[in-house]
Amino acid sequence: MKIVNNKNTSRWMLLICLAFTACKKSPEAPMPETPQVNPAGTSTIIPPKDVSTATTIGFFLDNWEGRSFSAPAFADVAKPTASAGVTINADYSETISKVSKYLFGNNTNPYIGQLGNEPLLINHVKNLSPNIMRFPGGNISSAFFFNSGPGQKPTDAPDMLYNQSGAPVNAGYWYGKNTASWTFSVDNYYSFLQQTNSTGIISVNYSYARYGTSAHPDQVAAHLAADWVRFDKGKTKYWEIGNEDAGPWQAGYKINTANNKDGQPEIINGALYGKHFKVFADSMRKAAAELGVTIKIGGQLIQYDASIGNSNAVDKTWNSGFLTASGNTADFYIVHTYYTPYAQNSSASVILNTAATESKSIMDFMKKTTQDNGAPLKPIAMTEWNIFAEGSKQQVSHIAGMHATMVLGELIKNNYGMASRWDLANGYAGGNDHGLFSLGDEGNGTTKWTPRPAFYHMYYFQKFFGDRMIASSVSGSTDVVSYASGFASGAAGIVVVNKGTSTQTANINLSNFAAGTRYYYYTLTGGDDNVEFSAKVFVNDNGPTGVSGGPANYQAITAKSALVDGGIKITLPPRSVVFVAVDKK
Repeated sequence: MKIVNNKNTSRWMLLICLAFTACKKSPEAPMPETPQVNPAGTSTIIPPKDVSTATTIGFFLDNWEGRSFSAPAFADVAKPTASAGVTINADYSETISKVSKYLFGNNTNPYIGQLGNEPLLINHVKNLSPNIMRFPGGNISSAFFFNSGPGQKPTDAPDMLYNQSGAPVNAGYWYGKNTASWTFSVDNYYSFLQQTNSTGIISVNYSYARYGTSAHPDQVAAHLAADWVRFDKGKTKYWEIGNEDAGPWQAGYKINTANNKDGQPEIINGALYGKHFKVFADSMRKAAAELGVTIKIGGQLIQYDASIGNSNAVDKTWNSGFLTASGNTADFYIVHTYYTPYAQNSSASVILNTAATESKSIMDFMKKTTQDNGAPLKPIAMTEWNIFAEGSKQQVSHIAGMHATMVLGELIKNNYGMASRWDLANGYAGGNDHGLFSLGDEGNGTTKWTPRPAFYHMYYFQKFFGDRMIASSVSGSTDVVSYASGFASGAAGIVVVNKGTSTQTANINLSNFAAGTRYYYYTLTGGDDNVEFSAKVFVNDNGPTGVSGGPANYQAITAKSALVDGGIKITLPPRSVVFVAVDKK
């Protein structure tokens, strides 16, 4: 089976394969050399303010739990002697938001093997703790029959579909009961979830409602989706109806109207999707009610203002059509983004800057587009995200890891409810590979399931980020970004990113926080290979033994630590992330 190598550049290949197969430093502002930390008894500590759950998070916080921080093994190190040019202030009386555990998810897909049979990968994913895994994910969702074996397509599924150019091609359907080693069966997906302590989010085949040739293809496709809910038996709470259906690369975007029996247009539109969405949601909720469970169903929105610029014509009216036709039927809204300009050889600076701008822009537009169309705002799930940048092996680099760190921070800051990165593994494609893990197909000695640099960034983010985000700010450099958090157990967690190419020294001031004795930190840096897009990541100076990835013993690496007394001070190497935790009193 040919591996689909890259979600961005291979949309065309997929169509064939699937059937489509801070702050600005003020010169006058003083930079205190000794940070101000509130030890108990020295000043009044204002307790954290409780905040209401944002509408855009909603039920994704229903099973929220406080998190505990346990101090790691550490080596005592001297504090930096250089004068601090950067100050990070975090106020622990100001809570921004509780943190949804579903923001750390990832995507599986049916072309990377039976993941439930891969103990090395399973162990890495358990350590990473993404909490939620999407399936079957991507364009394959639109040509996937979960309850069929190879070649056993429904009789009303045509042999030919249309590719992105509008030409008829072999449908190339995918089957959930295919147990071949190269694919990922439905049963094996459930096994993988169980072994990695994850829950699922499932994207059902909406496009069958378009290309099906029965008298009522929408009802037949909705029944198939409801049968998956019954088969699932309450294991999965979150469901999506379709995947990127406004895109020409998607099965069902264009249909053969001569074969259609219910008067559908040749090209899809948002209103039609909204009309069909109601049929799907009704059938799926009835199936869930039979089981005595509640499910949440998501509908797709375009994540940007398509009325501006040279957008796909379907995109321009998608949101208005869907929101009007579906009414209040959706439980949550789905967006996808690949942050950087499509298929451009973007620089590290361009990539890193998009984490903040794009995350905020999408959320702002979600609020606007729902308001403009008289629709209620719902929880927002970004069920696919990564970067489009390609040409310099950006996607497998330490910079992609830094970007992932920043995206997680920005998603929390902007009150997203759920997010899943694309994807666990994909195919090297000369370094244009979205996979979090290598498939061992690079030809340079990198073994299968070697974690990419982004894995290490996401791993330490969860280790050092608490259950609520705290207000923080940076002065002294526009290259430095901070994300502060608190743990229910009382510790503080701060993630500090240096996007720049110069070393910085930073003081961290924690107000309204009773600090304990020590602070601990891990510094993640890139190597000197491949100019600014190193394929390596070093954790406290520990790196990979091979040409890519990071240290194999990432769970056992000793933290660096210093005493809080005298202030919290850290060095920020060029293009680095420092994950800091501070003991409670």
